[in-house]
Amino acid sequence: MSQANRILSGVQPTGNLHLGNYLGAIRNWVALQDSHECLFMLADLHAITVPQDPDKLRTSVRETAAAYIACGVNPDKSAIFHQSAVSAHAELGWILSCHTPLGWLNRMTQFKEKANSIEESELEKVLKLLKYFIANPDVNASQKEMDINIASELVKKMLEGGKNKEKANLGLYSYPVLMASDILVYKATHVPVGHDQKQHLELCRDIAGAFNRAYNPSYNVTENKGGFFPLPEPVIMGEGTRVMSLKDGSKKMSKSDESDLSRINLTDDSDAIAKKFKKSTSDSFPTVGENNETRPEANNLVNIYAALKGVTRAQALAEVGGLQFGAFKGALTDVAVEKLSPITKTMRELVASPDYIDQVLAKGVAKAQAIAGVTLKEAKNLIGFLQG
Repeated sequence: MSQANRILSGVQPTGNLHLGNYLGAIRNWVALQDSHECLFMLADLHAITVPQDPDKLRTSVRETAAAYIACGVNPDKSAIFHQSAVSAHAELGWILSCHTPLGWLNRMTQFKEKANSIEESELEKVLKLLKYFIANPDVNASQKEMDINIASELVKKMLEGGKNKEKANLGLYSYPVLMASDILVYKATHVPVGHDQKQHLELCRDIAGAFNRAYNPSYNVTENKGGFFPLPEPVIMGEGTRVMSLKDGSKKMSKSDESDLSRINLTDDSDAIAKKFKKSTSDSFPTVGENNETRPEANNLVNIYAALKGVTRAQALAEVGGLQFGAFKGALTDVAVEKLSPITKTMRELVASPDYIDQVLAKGVAKAQAIAGVTLKEAKNLIGFLQG
């Protein structure tokens, strides 16, 4: 299969893979295996941007590999490998960091979120309150006290955010460059991404373009002709690509959420799945499908139902839109158990066979190194590095 159809993707092996990982990423990988050359990594280099227990990290790498296979990723078709075993990722990452302006990284919204740094919107709120106090000196005491409390909380949050930003490590700030290296070291042409990762893929394209311009004066930026790196295209597939928390429809489902009730883990049994959907946040509307545009929690549950059933959102609403939430959550549970139970069962069997998992990873590493090593050698030659 030609390089023109090469896919690279992966998730961090930090435990608790959940329904969002499955519907937003892994399920889609399975469908791509017959039409693309696929490499699926376990992003353990990215995982250490926050502290990790070494033993748990090793266990999580194997568990995540087991999840890939249980969800349908075929190790005979696709390379499954742990990122840290292919040193070209980190080496090319340094090279690309020397072609990445700080201004590009400063635009990355996920660093601000993860470092809990100051947000301009919060500063604007404080300034508006101060202007209000100046313009309305005679405002009643209770209103003034309320406004002062709001302003104090915002200032406190801003100060804490600033401290956290100072404590954040360089890896957390620069990991989008490593992500670009992950993609470009295989000259991947397509990357399955969720909506929240589109900004990072755009940065990857910018970095690839910067490298291409630096080492090929005849590079055609408009048509991307004559460059060393291809500009990878995003692959966003199907319903439910952005799965939200079961407790808050405005937040993405996350393995780091303190509440386990916020997510369906791929290791959950049928009783746990039923409990979590039953306790999931809904709203006061009598049925599932009424006035859906303004109902994030109902939207999320319908999107999950549609994705698990393999139908469009419109088809799902035609089927369950008139149900009350109790009946709908029962139907949603049935679908989820039907789809996820075989995955959970296979995962448990694979985790109990670590030798097999290690064999799969070794095979994937060998394939990944063969591709990445060639790219790195060619990039070094373009730069002018002497190579022994």
